[in-house]
Order: sequence, then structure tokens, then C-alpha cells
Amino acid sequence: MNQNQLESLLQKVKQSEVTIEDAMKTLSALPFDDLGFAMIDHHRHLRVGYPEVIYCEGKTTEQVIKIFDNMSSRHVNVLATRASAVLYEAIKPLYMDAKYNEAARVITLTYEAVPMTDDYIAIVAAGTSDLPVVEEAYETAVAFGNRVEKVVDVGVAGIHRLFARLDVIRGAKVVVVVAGMEGALASVVAGLVDKPVIAVPTSVGYGASFGGISALLTMLNSCASGVTVVNIDNGFGAAYAASQINRL
Repeated sequence: MNQNQLESLLQKVKQSEVTIEDAMKTLSALPFDDLGFAMIDHHRHLRVGYPEVIYCEGKTTEQVIKIFDNMSSRHVNVLATRASAVLYEAIKPLYMDAKYNEAARVITLTYEAVPMTDDYIAIVAAGTSDLPVVEEAYETAVAFGNRVEKVVDVGVAGIHRLFARLDVIRGAKVVVVVAGMEGALASVVAGLVDKPVIAVPTSVGYGASFGGISALLTMLNSCASGVTVVNIDNGFGAAYAASQINRL
């Protein structure tokens, strides 16, 4: 239940369209539902502004479907990350309106349109190989009601490509920078804009990149101010934080 739905329920009680007893039944299940293997936090939207998100890796198909069923019974928008194509094929016959971004590995199911922000988030990527993380960040940001501009394949090996898109990047309220290899792009961008930069190291790179640790350390040690770093390949976490900033 989000704020609008709660206000609607209270208005119906006030206007005697819903009895106090029925409203109490609705509110009694508001905090969470215990499914045995998961406790679905229906109160999260009211507390933090965004509903609970399903992280699919490590869960069985049956578990994810039961979580979908529980959230859908309340007409809550569903965002499921790290979802395989096999999982989506199991969900699609049950929820025909569910959409899948294969590159992002994200499933979305929308019951209520989220108003879009006036300001936008810029997602800047060093290389094409970073696009899966970019797409995860993009789907998350859009699901939370943010306008997004993507600027891709502008890494430091051809930095003139970045300069050609600076107007778009500087126009954003917050910038998400996605980069693997040595991860230098976040420092470069942060030195060129007056907006917060959220850096996402990716696991893209040869052996000595250590699965993204090299980029992570570069970003953590950035000499450019205003760089905040999330975990390796965590496009979701970067977009979540960027969304909070974009809505201030």
C-alpha cells in the first residue's frame, strides 16, 4: 500500500463507503505477510517511498511466483532483479502484462503508473560491455518514476566521445557512472560536473581487474570530490540512491 492508497482508504471510511471493521482488516495485514520462506514488507512504500523489490538470484521459481502472487494481490508494482529468462518464461503465462529486459535481467509488472520526475538521471557507461549493469540501473530508475538519459560507450580510451555528450550529463540532477577495467571514468565525470556522481564498478575486464575489484578501488580512491561508490555490478543500488536524490 502506498500513500495514495492509504489516503483513499481513509477517505472511504470518512465518507462511510468502507466500514471501520473492513478498514481494520485491510490495515491489520499492512506491515507484512509471512509466506514461510519470505516476509513480504507491504509497509515499505509508506516508510521509504518505494515498495519492496524482489531479488531473484538464490530463490526458486516457485518462491518467486508466490512472492509475485502476494504482491500482485495487492496491486503493488513489482520490480524483480537478477531474473533469468527461464524464470520470466514461467511468470509470463501467469502475468501477461509482465515485461522483461533480458540485458538487465529485470522483470517489471505495473499496476499503477508512477508520475515521472521533471529532473532526470544521467546513466553514463564506459563501454558496451557495461550495458547489462546500465540496463539494470535504467529499469530500476524508470520503475521508481524517474526520467533517464543514457550516455553509453564514452570511456576514457576515447574521451572526446564523453565531451560530445557533456550537455546531457551536466543537465542531470544526479549522474550514475558505470565502468569496468580500471574504472577511471567516474573520476573524469566528477571533475566535469557540479552534480552528485554515483559510481558503479563492473566486473568487466581482463585478469588483473579481479572481477571488478580494480575498478572498485579506483573509484573509492577517486581524487575528484562528490563520488559515492556502490558495490560491483550493483546497477540497482546505484539507481535507488540516484532516485532518492532526484526526488529531493
